[in-house]
Amino acid sequence: MITAERKPFPEIKAAIKPYEKILLVGCGTCVAECAAGGEKEVALLASLLRMDAAKEGRKTEIKEMTVDRQCVYEFIDQVTALADQYDVILSLGCGAGVQAMAEVLPKIHIIPALNTTCIAETREAGVWLEDCRGCGDCKLDHFADICPITRCAKELFNGPCGGSKEGHCEVDPEALCAWHQIITRLEETGRTESMDEIYPPANWAKKQGKGPRKIVREDQRA
Repeated sequence: MITAERKPFPEIKAAIKPYEKILLVGCGTCVAECAAGGEKEVALLASLLRMDAAKEGRKTEIKEMTVDRQCVYEFIDQVTALADQYDVILSLGCGAGVQAMAEVLPKIHIIPALNTTCIAETREAGVWLEDCRGCGDCKLDHFADICPITRCAKELFNGPCGGSKEGHCEVDPEALCAWHQIITRLEETGRTESMDEIYPPANWAKKQGKGPRKIVREDQRA
């Protein structure tokens, strides 16, 4: 899932300062799961903004709403019906959600209230670990389902760097060495022959240098 963190309150406050009527829109999927942009977070941010405005004697009108997905046009239609009644939209969605709403509503300013961070897995309550860079050339099966691009600080494809110590990374001693984990899992599953192969550097051409990537499934189109 895509994870995000709320921007510092002073930054949000400064961004909306010119506006009086604000539509605060949350997203009920990824950023709700990581407690950054769901219905509860919308209510909390709205309360903070109202209290701050009252404290400073500013007139501010804030409308709260949360859609299932800000990155899907069909759900953005729920926002369209209200958008022209407000001066600005403050989005508690990821970067994709902000841009999707801007495509649907090109005449209104969309302000991001979150910093999108990474594609991550939920390790435990309140803990999310980045484990995918969306490189477009997945080789997880070769590396015991542990991504060396994401989990190795040096993005090594052919074994550890030699600086790891007791299974921990030399770059960040608190982080586990990805290659220690890869080799351990290969041994445990009887697939150590994968370590005999030499893997070329990642093919970043599938990710960079060609503008935004796009997937088209004709069988899914109306």
